[in-house]
Amino acid sequence: MADSRITEPSPETPANPLQPATLRRIERHAGALASSAVARMDETLPWFRALPADQRSWVMLVAQAGVRSLVEWLRSGATVAASTQEISDEVFAAAPRALARAITLTQTVQLIKVTIDVAEAEVPGFAGKGETALLLQAILRFSREIAFSAARVYARAAESRGAWDARLQAMLVDALLRGDSQDVLASRAGALGWVDSPPVAVVVGRSPGGDITAVLHALYRAARRARLEVIGGVHGDRLVAVVGGATDPVATAAALRSGFGEGPIVVGPAVPALEQATESARAALAGFRAAPAWPGAPTPVAADDLLPERALAGDLDARRKLRNDVYAALTRAGGALLETLDAFFAAGGVLESAARELYVHPNTVRYRLRRVAEVTALSPLDGRDAFALRMALSIGRLDPAT
Repeated sequence: MADSRITEPSPETPANPLQPATLRRIERHAGALASSAVARMDETLPWFRALPADQRSWVMLVAQAGVRSLVEWLRSGATVAASTQEISDEVFAAAPRALARAITLTQTVQLIKVTIDVAEAEVPGFAGKGETALLLQAILRFSREIAFSAARVYARAAESRGAWDARLQAMLVDALLRGDSQDVLASRAGALGWVDSPPVAVVVGRSPGGDITAVLHALYRAARRARLEVIGGVHGDRLVAVVGGATDPVATAAALRSGFGEGPIVVGPAVPALEQATESARAALAGFRAAPAWPGAPTPVAADDLLPERALAGDLDARRKLRNDVYAALTRAGGALLETLDAFFAAGGVLESAARELYVHPNTVRYRLRRVAEVTALSPLDGRDAFALRMALSIGRLDPAT
């Protein structure tokens, strides 16, 4: 009894190859087919009509190369051999890489669809007897290869663009950390498509490690969820993020926390625009270096909350802020505030003992301590604030003239 099972023909050896005469007819009309495809694009795709002449000519080259590649593919027997990818890739090699930047992937798919529609409508007219179905099937298979080839072109362009963007971002962050001119910052930010969204703050934390592109992708994903404008860069083991729209810097840093590794996350003060972000970057970096001195620091933490540790680490900006904003403010306020603070600290924070030392009523000491908090935004009754006040008094007295 005969075996009724149907054996599939090998993809490497098609059952019904096209006749040489059919291939010659298609090859003779290759130019006309390409012109018909471009004319159909002009009729059906409004964005194609708006393209500059040079880009339209690139598309014409691609269409002509596509028809030639189709003929070559058919001549080889329409096999799914290793050479198939090379043949389909040659279609896009006919145009410069700039075409991938000028035309989106969605638009490229539309161009391919129009070209295939024209081929499906006209090429079967060149088929010999009994070849129409085989030819249509071959065209569909070739269109699949062309689609994959287009995806490869755009994937390579995206990878190249991503690597270049990562380098530009690293250069912008370097310029911020060095304190380069505003013109340099503006030009590099413009190249990255930065949309100035004030206020701007800089966040510094530990990088989670691994591929830099993956690290930045995770940061940008967190930024998109929080609707923030972000430019990031990895510097050694540190991840630096320049954030636009940071109306609340600490809350902004918290929204990006998933993009950072373990350890402290420090956010600099908000500034009006990217051109002034050097100040925020300098404070955030200094805070990141000094953060280990405060084991109980929240994560994230504002750089200004680390002023005592930053001053101990040799940060001149922190010393200047403590001297000018705290010590000098207390000196200007008068009212024996400095004397009261000295007595309060000498008494170990015992209010009654400080009052006896000053020969005043305890309520007077309470009033003066409240005045200290009003003038400096630091309360002597809070352990953390008291530490900052003592640092400010020491720094101010070491360099009172400045």
